[in-house]
Amino acid sequence: MFGLSRTAGLSQRMAFARLSSTLAFVETTGSKITPSSLSALTAAQELGKPITTLLVGPHAAEAAKEVSKVASVDKILVSPSEKYDHYLPEQVSPLVASLLKDSDYTNFVVAASTVGKNFLPRVGAILDLQPISDIIKVVSPDTFVRPTYAGNAILTVKSKDSQVLFSVRSSAFAPVELKDARDVPVEEVPYVEAGNSAEFVSEELVKSERPDLGSAKIVVAGGRGLKNKEEFDRLITPLAEKLNAAIGASRAAVDAGFCDNSLQVGQTGKVVAPDLYIAVGISGAIQHLAGMKDAKTIVAINKDEEAPIFSVADVGIVGDVFEIVPELTAKI
Repeated sequence: MFGLSRTAGLSQRMAFARLSSTLAFVETTGSKITPSSLSALTAAQELGKPITTLLVGPHAAEAAKEVSKVASVDKILVSPSEKYDHYLPEQVSPLVASLLKDSDYTNFVVAASTVGKNFLPRVGAILDLQPISDIIKVVSPDTFVRPTYAGNAILTVKSKDSQVLFSVRSSAFAPVELKDARDVPVEEVPYVEAGNSAEFVSEELVKSERPDLGSAKIVVAGGRGLKNKEEFDRLITPLAEKLNAAIGASRAAVDAGFCDNSLQVGQTGKVVAPDLYIAVGISGAIQHLAGMKDAKTIVAINKDEEAPIFSVADVGIVGDVFEIVPELTAKI
């Protein structure tokens, strides 16, 4: 009968811990790290393993200087091909899969953003691994906590895969701190042929001087109770301007054409956790609550006192939004 002594077994586990590491995908806007990726790096830190980051696109080399300000990052990979410029999942997935295959990376971390949600399942399919989505807590390198049923139940999930792929709900983790730039090793990774014809054609971006919805400290959101686009703009925009707040909306308001779908908050939209969330004319379907109930203070204004939104509100105002909101705006 053969076996390892306790001392030998401990040495082997320590050696494995040194060899194992985490690969974290970092999204950027130009050369700046997105807030959601800063939160994902916090989750990566909690794994307690050396961290290698991956940046792609023509701004990757410049953005690497920003990543070097994260004290926990040990190495930076950059793949500067123009084909990665818009994070097409058909292009990014083969690159990530090639880096993970037969590597020492035991964990792959990405923000649960539109980009991350697009390519993470594809990477899992290529490598035959089961990703864990939208985690809100790291228990250990293979065990995580995540919400399900629109946030009405919380699961603790343990992966049996040799490499654990997971996405991070940014509202659950504080952004990692950026310090002084350091001399971190940077390695260029060549473009990996995707084997498909997917290519970027065009985009239409909604430009605004107001704070970004995903990272704003204050959000003013409107729902179907505002009746039409004209009333939505008349009530929500002035209040948001007074508070220097981002504008959000329920899915019902977006589907009715009150505002652009980039402003949707909820299970199928953006998940936000601002200091203050003001819900105007929003009934509070569970899909919407899943996207905003982690806000520190929630104010709900609705004429229906039985509306579900009041179950999560810290301050509830029952009344006509067409009277209350203009008065509130005037008094601020």
